Amino acid sequence: MKTNKPKKELIFSAVNYKLMLIGLIVIILGFIFMAGGGSEDPDVFNPAIFNFQRIRLAPALVLAGFGIQIAAILRSAKHKTKP
Repeated sequence: MKTNKPKKELIFSAVNYKLMLIGLIVIILGFIFMAGGGSEDPDVFNPAIFNFQRIRLAPALVLAGFGIQIAAILRSAKHKTKP
């Protein structure tokens, strides 16, 4: 006896999940670049908090990562479904 169980299909394709993973890595990398820059002594100002890495690069990476996530979600899977 053979039973016809419906095959479970994922919502997204493997490419979508790979793009999501890449986007997540880019977002995490952006937050890592934003970290730090504090001063040991609160009375001493550390101008390192205003460097290129923290002001321009890190937010650009985070936004790019979110863009990759959106593209991964909206990318259509090229599945041919049978009626």
